[in-house]
Amino acid sequence: MSSSYVHGYGATEVQRLQDQATTLVELLHADTAYAAGAKVLEAGCGVGAQTITLADRSPQAHFTSIDRSADSLARARQAAAAAGLTNVVFQQADIFDLPFGRHSFDHVFVCFVLEHLARPLEALVELRGLLRPGGTITVIEGDHGSTYFHPDSDYARKAISCQVALQARAGGDATIGRRIFPLLVEAGFTMPRVSPRMVYVDASKPSLVDGFICKTFTAMVEGVRAPAIDARLVTPGEFDRGIADLYRTAEPDGVFCYTFFKGSAVNP
Repeated sequence: MSSSYVHGYGATEVQRLQDQATTLVELLHADTAYAAGAKVLEAGCGVGAQTITLADRSPQAHFTSIDRSADSLARARQAAAAAGLTNVVFQQADIFDLPFGRHSFDHVFVCFVLEHLARPLEALVELRGLLRPGGTITVIEGDHGSTYFHPDSDYARKAISCQVALQARAGGDATIGRRIFPLLVEAGFTMPRVSPRMVYVDASKPSLVDGFICKTFTAMVEGVRAPAIDARLVTPGEFDRGIADLYRTAEPDGVFCYTFFKGSAVNP
């Protein structure tokens, strides 16, 4: 893959990914299931945060989960073993140089990957070539432009904009969720369908207050503090005020909203 992972590969980020996956299981995966015997390619599995849910919910499907990072794959294997999963094979590979023949899979699953690629359309075309005719692809991405909250804060928005800018400099797109439909069409898929999956959080949803506002979204933005300051996108004081204001939305009178987009399509 031709873009660096702007969030880094440290233990804090691994924990954030796991927290995110746990928090968003029902929102993102309530309608994700694969039939017995189906061959599924998970492209860009990372540390296996999504893999565990996929394989557990479709125990009779066969998953091949790939990632370019050997360290991430080692963590993914450990997680799958701890979960007792036997229907997943992990393999080191790059989306742009895949070691599989045409029509090798019935389904492809891609989650939080395209946002980090400089060539997301090319990646989708490559993945379509691995699907049998009539096979399907599922794509899930977020869109940082969909973020809004109360109390509102220009400082918080500036901190979020640092994340967006740094990801763009690395070749990615933190607002790619809104582009899933046109990307699927341009890649040659048919019957594209995209649905928004909004995370709405207020004090009546304490698990989301902690799991999403604090441990998923704000932790993600907070993780780019050093590179944002080094790039002179923001002053230390401005960034810290923005993070404080994001955590402020987790107070009893706070509200936070963010939208993910889940798309599916068919290989003709």
